[in-house]
Amino acid sequence: MSKPQSAASHAKIVPMFHYVAIPLIFIPTICFLYKIVVDFSVEAALLGAFGVGVSFAAIFSRLFALGVQDRVIRLEERMRLLRCLPPEMHGQVESISTSHLIGLRFAPDDELEGLVRRIQAGELSDRKSIKMAVKRWRADRQRI
Repeated sequence: MSKPQSAASHAKIVPMFHYVAIPLIFIPTICFLYKIVVDFSVEAALLGAFGVGVSFAAIFSRLFALGVQDRVIRLEERMRLLRCLPPEMHGQVESISTSHLIGLRFAPDDELEGLVRRIQAGELSDRKSIKMAVKRWRADRQRI
């Protein structure tokens, strides 16, 4: 069974990606770029360009996956808010930003109304402040 999540411990680290793949991409790229500066050759330039290209591919593959995940979270949380909030608050659901919705996903259903009211009042301005305001953490174990 996995450890309980909280605002302090919910960040996801994928060891093979963060500690193996990324260093295997960035360390040689830095070496190739250094070689271009100290001992320029066409081969060094090609290796440097290749390393930069692979680095960009690695960065953007992660950013694209996170972007898709954010869109899914936005949809899921809007549907949950429409299910959990009183009808008079349904008109406010579309005005809640994606960043706020990402923070709200860790709140249990019974805390949503109060948190949404605080967001609308300007008391909670970003996802971190929303996460810190959650009293009973609702774990998300399916993140990318």
